[in-house]
Amino acid sequence: MSGTVFSIKSARAAAAALFAFSALATKAAAQNAVAYHSNGFELRPYVGAYIPTGDQRDFLQDAVLVGGQASYRLNPNVAVTGTLGWSPSKDRITPGDQNVDLWQYDLGAELRAPSWFQSGALDFTPYLGLGAGARTYNYRDLDVDSKTNFAGYGALGGELGFGKFGLRLEARDYVSQFKPFDGSDSKTRNDVTIATGLTLRF
Repeated sequence: MSGTVFSIKSARAAAAALFAFSALATKAAAQNAVAYHSNGFELRPYVGAYIPTGDQRDFLQDAVLVGGQASYRLNPNVAVTGTLGWSPSKDRITPGDQNVDLWQYDLGAELRAPSWFQSGALDFTPYLGLGAGARTYNYRDLDVDSKTNFAGYGALGGELGFGKFGLRLEARDYVSQFKPFDGSDSKTRNDVTIATGLTLRF
């Protein structure tokens, strides 16, 4: 008997929790619809750090990262983002303290979660991203042709929004193809970028 009473109480508690969750989810969806009432475009200058890892760290130094992004929101939870970035790194191997410009350009998709909280005009939206593109290595002073290789990435970040603006923090893990300048076989390389950007929502 006590087990039956406990089961009934548990069922009622679960039903109440489900009802409360449904009500909160509905409210959040309605709030998101209002928050994203625009033409869907976003522009975002950003600045951060380029951090080579593994074998890539034997070749290049850490460097500043600057660039810009353009996003289009297909709906409140899915966006397509194009990114252009530049890092002025240095070659650790070649004599002469050689400067190497890294240009990264890619296109990816973002899966944006419903806002974790909304207080007045403020909201916070975490997201995951996945994309691919290319990277160009260009020596400033050496008389060698630049190299352009395939690169793919996974991203994790969050954005604090306030009206038409947002402050974004994003980390990306890149896996890229690397073709050495000496003509040897291609290799797989890994590096990380961490950046913050200011979003303008249209």
